[in-house]
Amino acid sequence: MAALTFAVAFIVSFVGSIPPATINLTIIQLGLDKKMDLAFRLALGAALMEYPYAWIAVKFESMITASPVVVENFHLLAAIVMTTLGILNLWSANKPSSFTQKFNDTGFRRGIILGILNPLAIPFWIGVTAYLESEHWIDISSSVGLQSYLAGITIGGFVILIVLAYLAKKVITNFEHNNFIKKIPGYALLSLGVYAFLQYLNVFNFGN
Repeated sequence: MAALTFAVAFIVSFVGSIPPATINLTIIQLGLDKKMDLAFRLALGAALMEYPYAWIAVKFESMITASPVVVENFHLLAAIVMTTLGILNLWSANKPSSFTQKFNDTGFRRGIILGILNPLAIPFWIGVTAYLESEHWIDISSSVGLQSYLAGITIGGFVILIVLAYLAKKVITNFEHNNFIKKIPGYALLSLGVYAFLQYLNVFNFGN
């Protein structure tokens, strides 16, 4: 059962990391810049942060879901992070500064930071874990089962990030001198940040 739990977690983490978000768009940016070494280290750092967030989601599910304020603030923090990174990406593309250059040239530590600033992983894994358990596709009642589940999540997230970086590198090879393509991740992050802000404000207003 541990092997099945690992496989299910791997697949869900792999597929769940495909939609545009902070980390995978940053990875795509590195792929477009052909910085595969940085992409590898960033993917490793970001994937490792999936482990504690998924663990928190499993262990403190009832406490987190019982507090709407906590869940709402996850979305607010995500909105702030995505908007900020979107602006930084576009700024560095047009007018590189020493700060943005230094930040963009970090790998593993940058991945850890982006992983920490990705709190939406917690509500995501709360929902996914509850569904997978209800369908009896995973068994995390034992220590071995839980560790298999968390390992599958971590490795699945790492693999999809490397795949995205590789595909981005292939794309930019065909559009070597198209600067707009390199700015797409920045525009996408900025758009997602604005969208997340609007979602947060709607939730906030309805709550009152």
